[in-house]
Amino acid sequence: MKHLVLRTAAAAAFALFLQPVIAMDHSSHAAPAAKAASQPLSEGTVRRLDRAAGSVTITHGPIENLGMGAMTMTFSFKKGVVPASVKDGDKVRFRAEEKDGQYSVVRVVPAK
Repeated sequence: MKHLVLRTAAAAAFALFLQPVIAMDHSSHAAPAAKAASQPLSEGTVRRLDRAAGSVTITHGPIENLGMGAMTMTFSFKKGVVPASVKDGDKVRFRAEEKDGQYSVVRVVPAK
């Protein structure tokens, strides 16, 4: 009986110890697309879109997450990031990120 009480107490203590771990926020493990969708967007106008090359030139306002001022620059992008409806001259909202000195857009939506 004494061992049963000790085992029960140990199991209860272990469960209380694990509770914060189970409830831990795992948002840092979110898929990149889901993470990008929740980030603030910058505004700009598409100057040149080259889907085959995976590049888009955007005249944009400040990009706060990059500490970048307004300018025109070319970004790379992966297939599916720029909606098929977006074309040269369109106003867009976008999320740009920098990795290893390369700038890319990870989300683009037509501006309303």
